[in-house]
Amino acid sequence: MSTELTPYEQRRLLRIAFGSCTGFALCKLMNWPYGVFFAVFPMLLLGMAPVFNRVVALQFIAGVVVNIAEIWLLKSLLAPYPLLMIAGVFFIYGYHFRFMASTPYFLLWASGLVTLSTVLNFSSYADASLNDMMVATLLATLISVAGASIFYWLIPEPETPSLPPRPALNNAQINHRTLLGATLATLSYIVFQMFDLRDSLSAQVATMLVLFPMTYQGSMASAISRAKGVAYGCALAVSVQILLADLIGHFLLVLLAMFMTVLLAARLHLLERAGSGVGFGALTTIGILFGQYLKPDYDIFYTSAYRLSSVIVAMTLVLIIAWQLDKLLNRFALTSNQA
Repeated sequence: MSTELTPYEQRRLLRIAFGSCTGFALCKLMNWPYGVFFAVFPMLLLGMAPVFNRVVALQFIAGVVVNIAEIWLLKSLLAPYPLLMIAGVFFIYGYHFRFMASTPYFLLWASGLVTLSTVLNFSSYADASLNDMMVATLLATLISVAGASIFYWLIPEPETPSLPPRPALNNAQINHRTLLGATLATLSYIVFQMFDLRDSLSAQVATMLVLFPMTYQGSMASAISRAKGVAYGCALAVSVQILLADLIGHFLLVLLAMFMTVLLAARLHLLERAGSGVGFGALTTIGILFGQYLKPDYDIFYTSAYRLSSVIVAMTLVLIIAWQLDKLLNRFALTSNQA
């Protein structure tokens, strides 16, 4: 792996750092709730998409609009009926994965998975406001897109990079990816509903992100990288709290510390040149810890240790089930992943 960033990657590095810190800063200055959305959404937009244009922006915005409609329908119509709610969740996850596999609008449906999983879980707690969460996700999305537009204008690309072609999938492979992703995502939803796991946001996000490859082999590689990335991100966040100590309440110092840690994680992400690898896992972990948990009189060491252990447990369970489900689906011609 090369240790030098290309000029294109150097520009991406700065956009990721400035974009995520801008969202975080606006959230804290305005005292908006659910800061994790404002810190993580710019990372997803600027870190996942290698380019930014009108189509990418519209996909990202459309994703949250679709999520709002989906969550409103689920909560309004099916919330009192647990079995119907699970069936509705499975159906929604199913067409998200199907469209991810069969259409060119991967970002629209993939970004919505993280929002859908998070909001469905957190809105089930009595002290959470679904309306506040919906407003926060929409506002964070608009700020992320606006920030990306501004930073692409301030730090422009001399030319548009060429994108790798998407692999052509047959109907059986699309069916395999749809059923594998929808089943695992629904099981994740059920587990997080059965237990009081509101402090396991990193684990919940991880169970969604490792499904993005949409194959067992891809999820295995993604899970290993994700675990390493979470450990790296937690180590950086703990280092920040140790270095700042009693100064953790000073906003400008925290913002500077976040900028520096995001630079480190984003640099690793770009050097890997492998999509959702160790660096991207560290990046989103930093966004979650800074956006949700880094505050005065809060034990981020315990929080980080809990994040890491919960992520490892969650992904281990996901992979065990994915292994068995992958074997089962490959037995049938209509759902075989064999090319």
